[in-house]
Amino acid sequence: MKKGVFLINLGSPKSPTKEDVRVYLDEFLMDPRVVDLPQPLRSILVRGIILNTRPKKSAAAYAKVWTDEGSPLIVFSERVKSKLEVRLDGIPVALGMRYGEPSIERGLNELAALGVDDVLVVPLYPQYAMSTTETVVEKVREVIAQKHEGIRVQGVAPFYKDESYIAAMAASAQKAANHEAYDRILFSYHGVPERHIRKSDLTGSHCKIDGTCCHTPSKAHEECYRHQCFETTKLVAEALNIPLEKCLSTFQSRLGIDPWLKPYTADTLEKLPDNGITKLAVLTPSFVSDCLETIEEMDMENREIFEEAGGVVYDFIPCLNDSDPWVDALEKWVNDWCINQLPTQHIA
Repeated sequence: MKKGVFLINLGSPKSPTKEDVRVYLDEFLMDPRVVDLPQPLRSILVRGIILNTRPKKSAAAYAKVWTDEGSPLIVFSERVKSKLEVRLDGIPVALGMRYGEPSIERGLNELAALGVDDVLVVPLYPQYAMSTTETVVEKVREVIAQKHEGIRVQGVAPFYKDESYIAAMAASAQKAANHEAYDRILFSYHGVPERHIRKSDLTGSHCKIDGTCCHTPSKAHEECYRHQCFETTKLVAEALNIPLEKCLSTFQSRLGIDPWLKPYTADTLEKLPDNGITKLAVLTPSFVSDCLETIEEMDMENREIFEEAGGVVYDFIPCLNDSDPWVDALEKWVNDWCINQLPTQHIA
């Protein structure tokens, strides 16, 4: 069988215009694993309300982060793809986005055209969530069933505790290792609704979203985003020799009025200076590529919230992007896969 690698990230609008943002948000928010309401209610919420109010504001935010090369998330993903393909010397690498272009269908078509019939899918999300890893896997299955029956597809498991990923995170966050210069190290993760955590509970009963369940061993942790975020904080802190009590884990980017994972990043940043915490290093470990949520939300909007509340130092640390340690990790996973030593899940 001829092997190939398929990197899949979230995606981006084609341009920072209201029209292109509307198209992108429609595909994104109409995904039932993102907005998990019955289809009629989801359509009313997304197409009747959100798409009539949000695209203009979101387009202005995208314009702040757009580069001459395009969307940062797409640009960094393409650079990673190119670097990895050079390293692999003969194993083709495709890039796809769950929403927008290049699509998952296009990426699989590219690999199939090269004669690839054994694919390693790498969802570029360290932690498992139904709105990230799960929807990527289901979309790949859908395209395979419709267009490419006979291609074998395996997926990289969530890599939040993988040694190579943690090493890459530690290398990128060396500034935070000087933890004495900061009052706290803030780990901000993308938020998800609390109900998503309960829906992903493999046991059907473990996840209480309280102070104990994420720290009590359980099979539920295999697909528990909350647990995996806390574990990422702990492992990165250990790798950087930062006392865990100096670290904060928070959740950003919530949408709507339902309860999402807490504590909320923006609320935390607003309150910290009142408690004498005015110097922060800030990481965003649920993202491997800088994007709207890291650059505009965390490095611009939330920096302003913290500084207006009395914060003095706000050192935002970029994502892994196309750093060599991150490409090292991807290269290792592919090589391990080639010799059947990489834990994977069967997709198709």
